[in-house]
Amino acid sequence: MEPAPPSPAAESAGYVQSLARGLAVIRAFDETRPEMTLSEVARAADLSRAAARRFLHTLVQLGYVWTDGRAFALTPRVLELGFAYLSSVSLPEIAQPHLESLVSEVRESASVSVLDGADIVYVARVPTTRIMTVSINIGTRFPAYATSMGRVLLAHLPAERLEALLAEVRLDPLGPHTITSSGELRAELDRVRERGWSLVDQELEAGLRSIAAPIRDRSGAVVAAANISSHASRTTAEQAEANLLPPLLRTAEGIAADLRAAPGSAAAVR
Repeated sequence: MEPAPPSPAAESAGYVQSLARGLAVIRAFDETRPEMTLSEVARAADLSRAAARRFLHTLVQLGYVWTDGRAFALTPRVLELGFAYLSSVSLPEIAQPHLESLVSEVRESASVSVLDGADIVYVARVPTTRIMTVSINIGTRFPAYATSMGRVLLAHLPAERLEALLAEVRLDPLGPHTITSSGELRAELDRVRERGWSLVDQELEAGLRSIAAPIRDRSGAVVAAANISSHASRTTAEQAEANLLPPLLRTAEGIAADLRAAPGSAAAVR
């Protein structure tokens, strides 16, 4: 994607060149370039390295860009910049009817979330009965390492980004079976990546069992995850895999298909 050419407004006294350049840095990222080095950003945004470094540093400080010290990528916070437009073609709006159909079929709660730092953030949800001690609403956050949707999202991060994130996360025992060993968590993420879904059994909270699948954009990148959660007393792990996983996979693909068909939406949830 080439930087947008100067508009006639650029000649007016009210034109703020620094804002235009900052937006050029954000627009430089797209589905073909989800991560870039400083030099790549500078070229894509038609800026000097020094200028690109200043804008990237500012965006990192504001939470709109993530970096591991070498590569840069947008974070879900950029959704705030386009909320008024995206509200008409957003991931939550696209996902909601799919989740409603899924819940009517399986009679268990279903959700969609995105990754923000080391947490998942719920962006769509259809509950049945309450199965956790805390209420889950749109915007609720949980540590990604202990959730099925978080495992799906972590498993598909670039290796360097995943390692940087895991180096900063404390693996606290949140439930009776929480994985608290970094080595064991990495092995589990490898399994999730290989089989394409995640099952978490009472790791976030006692009695909670959930299964999750990825939602992919046009390029095949995982941009969100969908899950079904149930109480452990109602569904065994084997039953979840046999009975809940097939409709969940169909739902995740249905959301992905609609997301890919909506102009602008794929980039919006990156």
